[in-house]
Amino acid sequence: MTGLATQARFITLEGGEGAGKTTVLNALRDALKATGAEVVTTREPGGTPLAEQIRGLLLDTHHEPPSPHTELLLMFAARAQHVRETLLPALQRGAWVLCDRFTDSSYAYQGGGRDLDTTFIAELERRVVGIRPGLTLLLDVGVRQGRERMRGRDLLPDRIEREREDFFERVRAAYLARAEAEPDRTRVVDASASADEVASRAVALLQHYLGSVA
Repeated sequence: MTGLATQARFITLEGGEGAGKTTVLNALRDALKATGAEVVTTREPGGTPLAEQIRGLLLDTHHEPPSPHTELLLMFAARAQHVRETLLPALQRGAWVLCDRFTDSSYAYQGGGRDLDTTFIAELERRVVGIRPGLTLLLDVGVRQGRERMRGRDLLPDRIEREREDFFERVRAAYLARAEAEPDRTRVVDASASADEVASRAVALLQHYLGSVA
């Protein structure tokens, strides 16, 4: 990943719909706080007032759907703001940052799901993001199981959640290919088990990582 600065205290969670990222994020936050560290939790798209407005544009079902390239560029517009206004200031003061989704999501959803050129995504990553996490936990669950979990939520699906199953199969395949290509920072977690089991596995991986960067 030439041109990207690895941030050891930056940890990202990735995964398809219904993978259980929120439960795992909370467990990781509690484990890090138990060490006495400052912990910042955030999400993408979003993480700043402006980036949250862009999130609304991306996920709202009540206006014209963006083209694949529009979707990608809006994602990176939100990400650029997030990096400058939230992530870098927190990392520079020594905080740990836990982020629900980061650039890997663009490779999976826009690269895999929308079939956009990943070399273009990599160029955007290099030019407007400039950092990568020290650790990424990919919560992997079968598409059908994940979508069944989503149906159990008392929420209206957003624009991306309404995509067809084949879209999410491409997303999952792209995530797994990305994890295989970057094994130094990515750990795949079987997210088909109960939420507590998945969270426990994720915390164990975090503890191992903390030992390696201490």
